[in-house]
Order: sequence, then structure tokens, then C-alpha cells
Amino acid sequence: MPRALHAAYNAEMTTARTPGPVAGRWRAAERAHILSQPWPMAHTRTHAVMFRLALRERDLTEVLGQLVRLVVAAPGSAAGKYPDGNTGRTRADLTTPMPIPGDLAALLRAAGIAMES
Repeated sequence: MPRALHAAYNAEMTTARTPGPVAGRWRAAERAHILSQPWPMAHTRTHAVMFRLALRERDLTEVLGQLVRLVVAAPGSAAGKYPDGNTGRTRADLTTPMPIPGDLAALLRAAGIAMES
């Protein structure tokens, strides 16, 4: 993962892991997910954080969805089979591309990541 993108990913992951308003933590995890999709380990790490957030909220649907995503994240990334912009949450279908926020799209483009959405 290129340096600038890695710095942005780490900042989002720090926010997702830091105690605070849960909506802000989920938003940061979703942004980290978008950045991490091309990289198997980072992608899986992001889903692990999402899984822990779901556990803390006692959201069974999200817990189960994140378990599935933990299994498919690394192989999907390694094969280049992931939906651009998908937030990684259970409420977003596993294969549905979503709009990528402009600042994240710029980081991904600068890293040489081709995006369809």
C-alpha cells in the first residue's frame, strides 16, 4: 500500500478503534474499508475491526455479516474481485459497487488503482 494511502488508511482505522461516538467509528471503518479493498491483509483487518464494532453494539446481523466478510475479504482482494466503493457493512450487498468519496478516489487513483465506479 503506497505511503499516502497507508497514512489515510491508518488514520481511519485509528478513529474506528478509538472510543467515541459509534456512528463516527463506523464511518471511519467504512472509509478504511474502501481504501483497503485492493490489499488482502488490510481488507481483512478492516473487517476484523467492523466485527468488533458489531459485537460491541450487540448487532447480530452485522456480526454474522462480518464473519462472512472475514472469510471472503482476502481471497476477493487477491483475485481483484471486490466491488469498488462498497462500505463493507452488512447492509451493503457483498457485490454491490458504491460511489467512492472524492478524497478517497483521489488517493486510490494516485496509488494506481483502477476503479469502475
